[in-house]
Amino acid sequence: MSDHITQARPYARAAFELAREDKALDAWSAMLAEAARLTGDERIERLLVDPQRTPSDKGQVFVKLLDELLPNRGANFLMVLARQQRLPALASLSDLFEAERAEFERRVSVEITSAFELDEAQKDKLAQALKRRLNREITITTSVDKTLLGGVVIRAGDTVIDGSARGRLTRLSSILNH
Repeated sequence: MSDHITQARPYARAAFELAREDKALDAWSAMLAEAARLTGDERIERLLVDPQRTPSDKGQVFVKLLDELLPNRGANFLMVLARQQRLPALASLSDLFEAERAEFERRVSVEITSAFELDEAQKDKLAQALKRRLNREITITTSVDKTLLGGVVIRAGDTVIDGSARGRLTRLSSILNH
């Protein structure tokens, strides 16, 4: 997978720039998400490794399957990916495109894990605090993990804020044992 990320990175940037130029971020997101989904289909996986099929044939399959979702320059982009044998990297490419888009739009998805179910007022209070701290628009998903004992663990991209009782006890134990 990391190889796919390395392969996908320059193409994700190029796709993002094309989408920005065309003011078609939603259309490109939709096309890339569906293309990524297609790469998980076992028939498409077989197609991608079939030595009897040319890169152009493989690209044309994607163009036909995505026909209704293709933004301006989308078909050409897929054909470039096919010629460069980068179609298997579409899932990584889609993820990287969405990360570029989120950065551009100054938004972040935040995952909050708490020891107990949060009510709407608590979620709103956390969202407002995170919006101020991260200077981004916030989308929150929540889950419950009773092993936290109390508090919350917040994940926003690469940032992790561990305010759980379990996390605090672990840090205290580490300090006392050193």
